[in-house]
Amino acid sequence: MQGFVADIEKLTVENTDFRRVLYTGKYLQLVLMTLQPGEEIGAEVHEDHDQFFRVESGSGEVRIDGKATPIKDDDAVIVPAGARHNVVNTGDKPLALYTLYGPPEHREGVVHKTKAEADAADEHFDGKTTE
Repeated sequence: MQGFVADIEKLTVENTDFRRVLYTGKYLQLVLMTLQPGEEIGAEVHEDHDQFFRVESGSGEVRIDGKATPIKDDDAVIVPAGARHNVVNTGDKPLALYTLYGPPEHREGVVHKTKAEADAADEHFDGKTTE
């Protein structure tokens, strides 16, 4: 197995897709996300797994169980399983971040160029990993 080794900051700030799955392991998944000004991931709850976010550029806020907290580049966020959460770009430039799902949430290799495309896709992790 090769695992994943790359300059995650460079990959994240250069990403223009709403969602891009980079690596899917059996228990963990790495996904890039870019939110345009005013855009949000959308409120969601993952009952059976935690989620980690790392902001590489831009600003916004994370909402966890009704509490809004400002976020900016270099901030990290952990959302515990069962918490209703959302990330919103409140700034005037793209909000670039990556997220780790444990276990995976999306199909391996998925790319959604826009939020509308992601919302229209009814896809979830199907058990297939990167390697």
